[in-house]
Amino acid sequence: MARPTSRVTRVEITGPLAPFVAAYRLRLQESGYTPLSIVNEVRQVAHLSRWLEAGHMTGADLTSERVEQFLAVRRAGGHGACSLGGLMPLLEVLRGLGILSEDQASAPTSGSEVLLASFRTYLLEERGLATCTADAYVDRACRFLAGCGIDGELATLTAADVTRAVQRESARVSVGSAQFFVAGLRSFLRFCFLQGLVGADLSAAGLAVTGRRRSSLPKGISHAHAVALSRSCDRRRSDGRRDYAVLLTLLRLGLRAGEVARLTLDDIDWRAGEVVVHGKGRREDRLPLPADVGEAIVGYLQRGRPTTTRREVFLRALAPIGPLGRGGVSSIVRRACRRAGVAPVGAHRLRHTLACEMVAARVPLPEIGQVLRQRSISSTAIYARVDLESLRELALPWPGGEQR
Repeated sequence: MARPTSRVTRVEITGPLAPFVAAYRLRLQESGYTPLSIVNEVRQVAHLSRWLEAGHMTGADLTSERVEQFLAVRRAGGHGACSLGGLMPLLEVLRGLGILSEDQASAPTSGSEVLLASFRTYLLEERGLATCTADAYVDRACRFLAGCGIDGELATLTAADVTRAVQRESARVSVGSAQFFVAGLRSFLRFCFLQGLVGADLSAAGLAVTGRRRSSLPKGISHAHAVALSRSCDRRRSDGRRDYAVLLTLLRLGLRAGEVARLTLDDIDWRAGEVVVHGKGRREDRLPLPADVGEAIVGYLQRGRPTTTRREVFLRALAPIGPLGRGGVSSIVRRACRRAGVAPVGAHRLRHTLACEMVAARVPLPEIGQVLRQRSISSTAIYARVDLESLRELALPWPGGEQR
């Protein structure tokens, strides 16, 4: 006996978008939308199609800018349930069918946008920076241009403008943030000189920001708290299996949040019991895959991971289905802390936890650096300060202390 179909699922669409509804529904299904969510999104497309028809427009006239205009009209009319995210797959469908070219609304238009886009390409292709670092440098360069009131025309830029920008930034942010601003600014100014946009290399005008940072000991969490975090995951649920696998990967391999987010199915060699980690500076390292981590990942892949063509190991639990992202990994750690009644920590604290455990087990610093994949021993040396008992043996007696 056929299952009855609810009339709620029957959405009639007229207008220029009607021929593309079937492909749109399929895209939403592939992205993990529930049947009810698909109905709501299709109903929104029905309104959009009628709006285009009233304006004598076709599907080929649809851009991100017109979608924003449509949503503004809907909100002004008192329709609060308007979803930009649900309409973006429609644009992807239209582009895939050749109805739309690449969305011109997303292309850089102003002089500054064109310059920053070129700077980002230079950082990625010429300098080989990671995407997150390149985006952070571009953000600092954008802030510099906005402060100077320059729209891509740098011919009048002077060293005094650069110095004033550093002073403005130093007055409102921490020492560490100001130092990162200077690093991004110097890179941007060197790029401008190489491109012939300025007559001289003004990067030296970005004076170094000095100041004392707080120097604290690297902090991990206790073994009991680490166990509590992993036990807080409800492994009867799909998202609980994912969170459990993410936490074990952080605790046992000492990966950074971004490295966990970038793991793909192709990075895991199940026969050899190894995993390839994509680290900073496009560095790749092959590490042993602990048995408990492998079992946790298998449990998620078999009974928790959404059915999709995405190759990333860890995916979002809610539609649209996509990679978890660095922020998503950190959110998993914070939610686990709340469930376990542990003081909130970030994902990087779990990396420190592994390092502190190895120090306590008397593992030599060079081997700790190899596990953490740190290029310089000076980066690993900070963990030497964690072993307070060994440091006490090196301390000289206090003058006169032996007489007490």
